[in-house]
Amino acid sequence: MTDNNLLQLQGVHTHIGAYHILHGVDLAVPRGQLTMLLGRNGAGKTTTLRTIMGLWHASQGRVRFGDQDITALHTPQIAELGIAYVPENMGIFSDLTVKENMLLAARAAKNAEQMDDKRLKWIFKLFPAVEKFWNHPAGKLSGGQKQMLAVSRAIVEPRELLIIDEPSKGLAPAIINNMIDAFSELKRSGVTILLVEQNINFAQRLGDTVAVMDNGRVVHSGSMAAFSADQDLQQSLLGLAL
Repeated sequence: MTDNNLLQLQGVHTHIGAYHILHGVDLAVPRGQLTMLLGRNGAGKTTTLRTIMGLWHASQGRVRFGDQDITALHTPQIAELGIAYVPENMGIFSDLTVKENMLLAARAAKNAEQMDDKRLKWIFKLFPAVEKFWNHPAGKLSGGQKQMLAVSRAIVEPRELLIIDEPSKGLAPAIINNMIDAFSELKRSGVTILLVEQNINFAQRLGDTVAVMDNGRVVHSGSMAAFSADQDLQQSLLGLAL
């Protein structure tokens, strides 16, 4: 494996019960870049993310993070290595306040006063709504605000790799722009990001590299700029032009 790739999947197969979902996924996520994972519904994108996180285990193949084989590790061990995962349902606790949600994610802190103040200020700059609704129940937030909270929780401690499933789903254009700015800033801070996305405009504006899945395999990978410029390729892989 080259040093340039922070995460690499080699020939990964995943079975869920009787179903064979991933059929030999090869995926490389270059260090310090934002990699977009695209594909039609049911192509295996979410299963790929869940397999990386150890929520489902690969029945064949390898998952490497840095120079470590993480294929057989359990989810808490994988998280400890510096990987954060924001699932599509966001996984926030509706009955708890925004502050309490953040505190749960900040494992080093026993109370709000022990949270890293400098880091919190940085997060508030990325997502002002998190500061604005600090003492409100998370369940009362709008969809976009919940998404901002979910990402904020994932980065409340320094992470090397951020994995996010469909961050722009159902969000208003203004909130999508805010998300794009925040992810750009995260990337500048040195975080490597892997995003599953259906919003092609979002993908184009943010992605450095792209991998397209179909039927449980990666069928194309390369630079986002080259993919954006090739309408025939987009049409054949996604059934639409960017």
